[in-house]
Amino acid sequence: MLSVKRATSSRSDAAQAVAEVRRALEQTDASLVILFVSARYDLAAVEDALRGAFGCPVIGCTTAGEINSGGYTAGGMVGVSLASPNLFVHPRLIAPLDSFGLVEGEQLAGELHAELRLSDDFDTRRMFSLLLVDGLSMLEEQVVATLHRALAGVPLFGGSAGDDLSFTRTHVLFDGQFRSNAAVLTLFETTLPFVLFQTQHFAPTDTRLVITESDCASRTVTEINGGPAAEEYARAVGLDISELNPQIFAAYPVMLKIGGEYYVRSIQKVNPDGSLTFYCAIDNGLVLTVGRGKELVESLAETLARLRHELPTMKLVLGCDCILRRLELQQKELVEAAGEVLKDVDFVGFSTYGEQVNGIHVNQTLTGIALGE
Repeated sequence: MLSVKRATSSRSDAAQAVAEVRRALEQTDASLVILFVSARYDLAAVEDALRGAFGCPVIGCTTAGEINSGGYTAGGMVGVSLASPNLFVHPRLIAPLDSFGLVEGEQLAGELHAELRLSDDFDTRRMFSLLLVDGLSMLEEQVVATLHRALAGVPLFGGSAGDDLSFTRTHVLFDGQFRSNAAVLTLFETTLPFVLFQTQHFAPTDTRLVITESDCASRTVTEINGGPAAEEYARAVGLDISELNPQIFAAYPVMLKIGGEYYVRSIQKVNPDGSLTFYCAIDNGLVLTVGRGKELVESLAETLARLRHELPTMKLVLGCDCILRRLELQQKELVEAAGEVLKDVDFVGFSTYGEQVNGIHVNQTLTGIALGE
């Protein structure tokens, strides 16, 4: 009912890496190939190697690290191919991303609606969608909210492309080309069982931070609780401003309550003027809560065990995992332990600059789809 082929390559040469992945993913009547590609590659060389490599649509993006059943890797390429008579895929390029709004969202939904094979309308029981988006566009909130609405609430998950923490340029992959200022939406129709999931390992504390001055467009916060943003955040977590770094931000994220649930809003960096840049848009007046972490490896194991229980025929977990989760694992020397947990499932994914779940853009979260037969 469902054939899943997975691949990984650690070769530094782009042509050799693509060739290795192609051999592993090749199968008759494949519906889709998904590739997560290190930004360290010469992307033009990857494009050349991909030309004619597969006889089906190929989507993907650049990463801040790759993930598979062997664990957490970097500098390589992972992928998966799917083939099933009960699976129909509809990939779409969204570009330019900065001009994508409600009108364009409705138009895209109309085009997808005309291609539906299993239903006369969008069906949340038989459909889900994957969104891969330029991780430096700062447009995820707008895009994911627009798409979730236009697709009538079809379950959606996804991730923001990375570039190994250089924060220079990120790319999505569509039709053999890497593109910035773009996103790739893929609608899946299937009679196969699936479970969309999200997991985070933080709980709110009593420490509150009120955003008193910010620039939503650039995701920059200049004042918290009426004082300089970085100083106030450092004081809240009991540190000096000189100690703030990505590992600290990963250990002490802030959380926002939406609809009764807490979602993580992570800090990207401290700026020279003492402001903070976030991975998500932040508005004036928001009341944030400092998060307290639980054991990440234990949380990951519990999530995968739950998925196996809910979906006994599970054949693939496709995951978008925040780069800050990887940084926490590295800081605590738990990368190998997390890799051991992943060995129990057929996992393919990447480290992101942000995650999408339904109509919300989040951070420090693992979101994905478990697909069975």
